[in-house]
Amino acid sequence: MDLQEYLDFLDSGKEIEGGSPIHQFMQGVSQEALRLTAEINNSYHTPEQIREIFSEIIGKPVDNSFVMFPPFYTDCGKNITIGKNVFMNSGCKFQDQGGIIIDDGVLIGHNVVIATLNHNFDSDKRVNMLPAPVKIGKNVWIGANVTVVPGVCIGNGAIVAAGSVVTKDVPQNVVVAGVPAKIIKKLEEK
Repeated sequence: MDLQEYLDFLDSGKEIEGGSPIHQFMQGVSQEALRLTAEINNSYHTPEQIREIFSEIIGKPVDNSFVMFPPFYTDCGKNITIGKNVFMNSGCKFQDQGGIIIDDGVLIGHNVVIATLNHNFDSDKRVNMLPAPVKIGKNVWIGANVTVVPGVCIGNGAIVAAGSVVTKDVPQNVVVAGVPAKIIKKLEEK
């Protein structure tokens, strides 16, 4: 199996059986992500060096407008797509096997967790994982300490208030807050 076959399998949304060849490949990809995140997190790097290491983590170049303040954590990295003018504050944790797509102009606060894997609810198959992508639209602002669960889409221009847990899709141009996050305000469309 190569990386593209692995990503294609994850993007299919099919269940990953614990101990299977795909699961074993996943563990190898995780080791590389751990090595690279240790590199980015354990000493000072210029913004250019951060973009270079982050590009290696995700396996593709990021735009020169991308800014990230370490530390940053991921257990895969290779299924992240980042747009232009994206800012990520320190302490973010991305579990991206299911896919994370971050569009242009997104602001991500401190300690945001984005998860894209669930485990099987059947206790006999609990080790199995179910990937589902998270998509974040243009000009979204995600506040500090937010958790976004697998399969969620956040619409263009939305704001997710600090400390929220996003468990379902967020329409564009709204503010959501709470656990679980609910719409508290509609914003003007531009």
